[in-house]
Amino acid sequence: MQRKFINNLIFILFLNLLVKPFWILGIDVAVQNRVGAEEYGLYAPLFSFAILLNIILDFGITNYNNRNIAQHAHMLRRYFSGIFNVKLILGVLYLATTLLFGFVFGYEGRAFWLLFVLGVNQIMASMILYLRSNISGLHLFKTEGILSIMDRVMMIGLCSILLWSGYFEGKFEIEWFVYAQFWAYFITGTVAFILVYLKAEFYTMKIDLVLFRIILKQSLPFALLVLLMSFYYRLDTVMVERLLPDGRVQAGIYYQAYRLMEGFNMFGYLFAGLLLPIFSRMLKNKESVAKLVQTSFNLIFIPAVAVALVSVLYPQEIMDLLYVANIIESAEIFSVLMLSFIAISLTYVYGTLLTANGSLKHLNAISLIGLVLNFVSNWVMIPIYGAWGAAVATLITQFFVIFAQIIITKSVFKMKYEFPFVLKQFILIGVGGGLSIYSVSYFSDFRIHAVAIATLFGALALILGLVKKSDVVKVLKGS
Repeated sequence: MQRKFINNLIFILFLNLLVKPFWILGIDVAVQNRVGAEEYGLYAPLFSFAILLNIILDFGITNYNNRNIAQHAHMLRRYFSGIFNVKLILGVLYLATTLLFGFVFGYEGRAFWLLFVLGVNQIMASMILYLRSNISGLHLFKTEGILSIMDRVMMIGLCSILLWSGYFEGKFEIEWFVYAQFWAYFITGTVAFILVYLKAEFYTMKIDLVLFRIILKQSLPFALLVLLMSFYYRLDTVMVERLLPDGRVQAGIYYQAYRLMEGFNMFGYLFAGLLLPIFSRMLKNKESVAKLVQTSFNLIFIPAVAVALVSVLYPQEIMDLLYVANIIESAEIFSVLMLSFIAISLTYVYGTLLTANGSLKHLNAISLIGLVLNFVSNWVMIPIYGAWGAAVATLITQFFVIFAQIIITKSVFKMKYEFPFVLKQFILIGVGGGLSIYSVSYFSDFRIHAVAIATLFGALALILGLVKKSDVVKVLKGS
């Protein structure tokens, strides 16, 4: 299982490294630069607002389905029609509820229309994730990896025409960005549906009310987890826009930094997409997950620390490389957010394992405390420190969540705290961080230093035995 995980991870990372960096650094950044902080500050809070009520849209069905299909692949034929039709009903309910709350919050006119289209986009995005969960549940990871980048590839094509073709004479409206998302999701969703249908070999529009009740009852804990996590991940942008006098501008500045952190976070999400079905099947077969947990920890923690370190050392240089305005303000926010990136990355290992095990009570308790902590921190810090205060609130919340998840995981799976392993991690951080900071003055170009830091952390990982040379050779040979 460990070898299968690593080989498929390399394939999916390769695909995403081809596409998603250009999407984030090329298209998304270009849109922000073209429309400006205030205009993007209209879009960002609405986008976050549309995500807050995803509990209604998904109800935890995707995670439940991924785990269930991984353990019982033959159930795809029976469940596909029922779950798909349930999600269509939930989509209508979600859109109506989101628009109602948007009206109560005071969104109107142009903002209300954007919220409507973003809501439709969220329905399609959620449906794609559900369809992909069937593919990954069947352990067709390469097919799932291609689907994971398909919408981005199409959005890159559409937005490239709108941004740089010359037909629009430098004009770009934030609505065009939202419409491009719509068509990319629609086409990807259609392809994903066809692929799953070919595997299930059966689909009917009939709604199975008995199955509806069973699915909703069994996925309720997953639904609560989705709700709590959506809120403590997305509240910051909405609260910045609502609590500050120039909220729309500040939200745009905040999202410049947040979007880049979120871009790095996509690779952690890929880990979770692979680990959930693998953990689920291993637990069903009563196999030990300890070694895979340790391997996953190393594969995500070491790069996350290196990326965070570069971001803290060169926040202004990175933001200046990408953006044309509000560089200093967004750089201060970016350096704080990238520290929280380390904690977020690790939740894709420990949170995923607890999800695969069905430890939803533990995860929901952690997430509820995280939500309260995040809301209070934002409420206190944003009026005093502005958007930077929201970044600090995120940092506090994410480190609380990951420490709590690690403690619960060790308890549930009776995993020992291995002192040599922990010591090696501290040595990695101490030596790698110390040498990186000391060597700043020796590099005139931060990009060369960033490569040097990545190389240093990779070498230290091999020297300390956190990553074994023999395993790297086996993977490269495809064995």
